[in-house]
Amino acid sequence: MRTLAQSVTEQLRDWILHGQARPSERLEEVPLAERLGVSRTPVRAALATLANEGLINHQPKRGYVVRSFDVDEIVAAYEVRSVLEGLACRSAAMRGLGDAQIRSLKASLAEGDRILARGRLRPEDHTPYQEMNVAIHETLIEASGNLWVTRFAEQAQNIPFASDRIILWDDHATILRSHGDHHRIVEAVIARDSGRAEELMREHVYYSGIIFRASYQGLLGDRAGKPVLVASNRPVAQRS
Repeated sequence: MRTLAQSVTEQLRDWILHGQARPSERLEEVPLAERLGVSRTPVRAALATLANEGLINHQPKRGYVVRSFDVDEIVAAYEVRSVLEGLACRSAAMRGLGDAQIRSLKASLAEGDRILARGRLRPEDHTPYQEMNVAIHETLIEASGNLWVTRFAEQAQNIPFASDRIILWDDHATILRSHGDHHRIVEAVIARDSGRAEELMREHVYYSGIIFRASYQGLLGDRAGKPVLVASNRPVAQRS
């Protein structure tokens, strides 16, 4: 059962990952406790946990401050994710999937196919596609049966802009390619082709890092155009 401190931690982490708590912003116990309607104790525990995760820093006389991440750090998180999730797919293929896991993965693939069949990604499609994407990745990680892969993969997902829970590429062609990867990865895992499953997942996640870097550079150029990077259904990076 989830404790109050865990719930507060998840809420604060969500604010940071979605940009509601911005880099260099101070996080103080009393205002946070009042805002969340809880005592200072779970807030204090949550702040310590987030500091341990590297999302916030403790500074003398200033307390906790939201940490900023540069583009190289974020891309590095994608590289770590690619290795961890590749290993998860290798392990899942070697162990073999259960019937329930296969049904879940196939249902998620079908949901993605249904959304992308329209030929464009509508704003109302963002959340369903994101949930489908997360379901595929989490099912495969869980299927690895490796507690350490699960733990470290989750930690890598908690870097701003490096998480499938937060980021969605708002470009149909890019997402169509990505979902094609999903099909090939799941097919390889079901077929118990561990080497191919690992290679496909590593390339799948690594390519997302490449797309992120290109989108980030577009943001720095401040060029107008359609959004290609979406966080919580809000455009945060553009390119022409």
